[in-house]
Amino acid sequence: MRLILVRHPAPHIDNGICYGRSDVAVAPEEMAKIRIALQTALPAHVPLYASPLRRCTELASSLARELPASGLQLDARLAEMDFGSWEMQPWHAIARAEIDAWAADMAHYRPGGGENVLAIATRVAAFLRDLLREQHATAVIVCHAGTIRLLCALQAGLPLEETALLAASSAHKIAYGAALSIDF
Repeated sequence: MRLILVRHPAPHIDNGICYGRSDVAVAPEEMAKIRIALQTALPAHVPLYASPLRRCTELASSLARELPASGLQLDARLAEMDFGSWEMQPWHAIARAEIDAWAADMAHYRPGGGENVLAIATRVAAFLRDLLREQHATAVIVCHAGTIRLLCALQAGLPLEETALLAASSAHKIAYGAALSIDF
């Protein structure tokens, strides 16, 4: 199965803010620019899945109408990491000791009391297992950089904790609105 992974447009918030699971809006001009670019790049009549967060659903809903898709399904397992009390805080305002504790135990530490990377890996792997059972040739997934990194890491077939660490340690080079394809 080919998965076309699309990162949501840039959120309409200040730079340097931790926004993970927060449901932030996207600037309309960003949405329009990315939607137009993706219309010609994505295949029509394939299933479309999206995180339920607004920055993904707005883009996915628009793409579902314009491609058209063979259906849009929102799935909470595709949502970005929940950073707990860190959400909507400037990164520089988060205690250095907390960030260091997270860096020392990427798989298990729960930043801000939120979700750890292993928990995200577990839910993303469950989504992928269910999707693969559907046996589509191609599917489009509109989601977040963290989710995309996990889906890419799952290709390696490693145990889940190693997958979580691989995703957490991979460089974040996924541009807003970017699309990449991976095969399973």
